[in-house]
Amino acid sequence: MYDLVSLGKAARQASMKLRTSDTNTRNTALCAIAASLRENMPEILEANRLDLATARAAGIRSVMIDRLTLNADRIRGIADAAEEVSRLADPIGVIDMGTTRPNGLQILKTRVPIGVVAMIFEARPNVTVDAAVLCLKSGNACILRGGSEAIRSNLAIASAMRSGLEAVGADPDSVILLEDTSRETANALMRLNEYLDLL
Repeated sequence: MYDLVSLGKAARQASMKLRTSDTNTRNTALCAIAASLRENMPEILEANRLDLATARAAGIRSVMIDRLTLNADRIRGIADAAEEVSRLADPIGVIDMGTTRPNGLQILKTRVPIGVVAMIFEARPNVTVDAAVLCLKSGNACILRGGSEAIRSNLAIASAMRSGLEAVGADPDSVILLEDTSRETANALMRLNEYLDLL
């Protein structure tokens, strides 16, 4: 059986570091991810070529093929989007509302990181980056499970993202991609209550 518990523990440890990280640290990590995606574009495109060949041989519909397809412009766009997120205001610590009680006690609704977020999605490799980047921006680690049609592309993308994180001293386990796309592993992920805070 795929070792989800070890991955859950690793994501939990990474989430503890992210929880206390500052805005600049997280934004630097996002920019490093963008740079690594551009740098690793040949590997990502080759992985995507193999996914596309497998999908066409399996008779996947053309609309799904388009969603699965990556090219240089799409990868540059994905990287640019990661940098755009780095320029957004930090959501952590924002006070949405608050009141002061008659005794002077302040009660504030303040945004904080969730912890470990798991996401299950289908054959859109761009979602692998979008999900990871939004989680990191908001101080959360993520466990991602994409569709089997995009597994090679997703593995190459996740490897690039993790390399980018390592390059700036961030914990690469902030972004974990499940290599096993079976329904059994997805079901087991949904029961990983001890390590997941949101699915």
